[in-house]
Amino acid sequence: MLKVILQIKRRLKRKPKSNIKHFEGEVKLQVEGLEKIYGKTHAVRDVSFSMKSGEIVGLLGPNGAGKTTSFYIIAGFIHPTSGMVYINDKNITTLPMYQRARMGVSYLPQEASVFRKLSVENNILAILETIKSLSKIERLEKLERLIDDLGLHKVRKQQAYTLSGGERRRTEIARALAIDPRFLLLDEPFAGIDPIAVQEIKGIIRDLSKRGIGILITDHNVRDTLEITDKSYIMNLGEILISGTKEELLESELARSIYLGNSFTM
Repeated sequence: MLKVILQIKRRLKRKPKSNIKHFEGEVKLQVEGLEKIYGKTHAVRDVSFSMKSGEIVGLLGPNGAGKTTSFYIIAGFIHPTSGMVYINDKNITTLPMYQRARMGVSYLPQEASVFRKLSVENNILAILETIKSLSKIERLEKLERLIDDLGLHKVRKQQAYTLSGGERRRTEIARALAIDPRFLLLDEPFAGIDPIAVQEIKGIIRDLSKRGIGILITDHNVRDTLEITDKSYIMNLGEILISGTKEELLESELARSIYLGNSFTM
């Protein structure tokens, strides 16, 4: 094993530093007319929006606005009552999550998604080993690059249950990136981590965007979310009521009345 690791380190020195792909060519994620009805509750009403690879987009709103349900439909957790989800022209509305992953849609839940008793590197390898097209050497090379990209060297041998909130979140992002996604869906990425870790995660998100990965975020931390999004959609009572850049939303009386509040500043 030591011989293999030394071989990998020599090969990595001759290769580009980052494992995260720089994608070329635009890919579009589009939702059209999403509706979700639970009995007499109309949770989502005619939700439509689109985003391109490389964009950072926020899906925001007060509790009960329908943003989480919309997010789960896009991720593939639940099916809509009506409406469609597309990657380019491919209808993925009814595809299970593992098939969406193969098409480049990776989901990172708010809840801890690591294997608690596995080390950081084995958590990442658990995903890499599902990619049958990779040889053992290629998997280990990719592991080393992901650990480097996410700054996980110091904790790579630690079991996941010993990690801080920020370290766990970076490990989860590394796992999500193992499949080379074009879109990364982040559910409450800033929840349960300290302010320094929030800044680290924001830096990672910006870097992923520059590499051509589209990021869709839903988070109650509106200030940090608006700080990094190119555009955000604000929902209320199941509908998208307004969208825009940070500056546009801050100037909107509607955005302030339904979500931000009159005293909100950045």
